[in-house]
Amino acid sequence: MSKRTEFLAGERIEDVAFFLHEDAVGNADALAEYAEDVEDGMVLVIDGDQGRSAFQSATGIDPMGLAREAMATDGEIADDLTGGVCPNEDEEPDENHTAKFVFAFAEEQNEEVGGIYEDGDVIHAYAVCPCGEKYSEKWVIGE
Repeated sequence: MSKRTEFLAGERIEDVAFFLHEDAVGNADALAEYAEDVEDGMVLVIDGDQGRSAFQSATGIDPMGLAREAMATDGEIADDLTGGVCPNEDEEPDENHTAKFVFAFAEEQNEEVGGIYEDGDVIHAYAVCPCGEKYSEKWVIGE
């Protein structure tokens, strides 16, 4: 079982996961030993603090800043974390809307918070589109 599969199943709550599109990675070889190759790029699953630092090093984007910005815009992120559907896709059909980056973390079930957090562990995912849009989606693991 891959680290990404374990993360998506809720077995790696302390880790973060991120997707880097092949067009957005300058030196993919430097990450090869840590990454899972996917169709349009690579996915890395790394311990939380190290993973946030690795994401920022690879993209130049602070992951927590990304989370704050992206929460304001709902979008659709692939449940395997390998891309998304930009909310601007219909308004700007001639633009490239293939997600450059996806950053995700999981939060344990918390009945006191309410909402979807009552139903199980939740994945929070944030994407960056080449058009500049940042968007997010969250879902209960296994649903």
